[in-house]
Amino acid sequence: MVVESARAAASHLFRPEFRSVLWKSIGLTVLLLIGFWFGLRELFEALAWPFFDQMLPDLPSWTGWIGVVAGVLASIGLALGLALLVAPVTAIVAGLFLDDVAELVEKEDYPLDPKGRPLPALRSFVLSVKFLGVVILGNIAALLMLLIPGINFIAFFVVNGYLLGREFFEFAAMRFRPEVEAKALRSKYATRVFLAGLVIAAFMAIPIVNLLTPLFAAAMMVHLHKEIARYEDSRTR
Repeated sequence: MVVESARAAASHLFRPEFRSVLWKSIGLTVLLLIGFWFGLRELFEALAWPFFDQMLPDLPSWTGWIGVVAGVLASIGLALGLALLVAPVTAIVAGLFLDDVAELVEKEDYPLDPKGRPLPALRSFVLSVKFLGVVILGNIAALLMLLIPGINFIAFFVVNGYLLGREFFEFAAMRFRPEVEAKALRSKYATRVFLAGLVIAAFMAIPIVNLLTPLFAAAMMVHLHKEIARYEDSRTR
């Protein structure tokens, strides 16, 4: 199920029908990342430079070296921070375009199936904000784990695989069933949903390509939910 869903989602990325959503998704993702990058830079300058001024006030001869070291640390920190921000930005953008993507996928690949219902605007907004908060907290935890040898690289994929898989699947499922039922279905197929989330996390880890993550993740989970729903129907017959 997972491999087939990923392959189907990838095939949608550059279809003519998806170009409008594709460019809107990429444009908004880039704008948000740029905005977050400037925010991180301002935060670093506000916190780091006063620290250096207090620590080394009487060593003017070291100023040049301090600037070089601080510049290197700032570059590394900003790059790392930007990488970790891809997941929250993906959460924001995908939450805005998930229904658009789902409708296109359903129309193209499941024309004979009943159409899903978009979530009410207020409920969709609340869930998106909640998802954003959970993803930010999860990535802060992953960032702290970077200090622990042996699990630092794995932490990023495990945390984001679980969070992205869970939330995107539930978003897709709630187009066809109540929220409680969507959560129960996700829990029942937790392993498959987590594996699908790992695929999304791996996709998100690829530079430049990760700008397509919102579109890919939404399309993949629509396919996965369809496969699981059909499997559930076959078992009840």
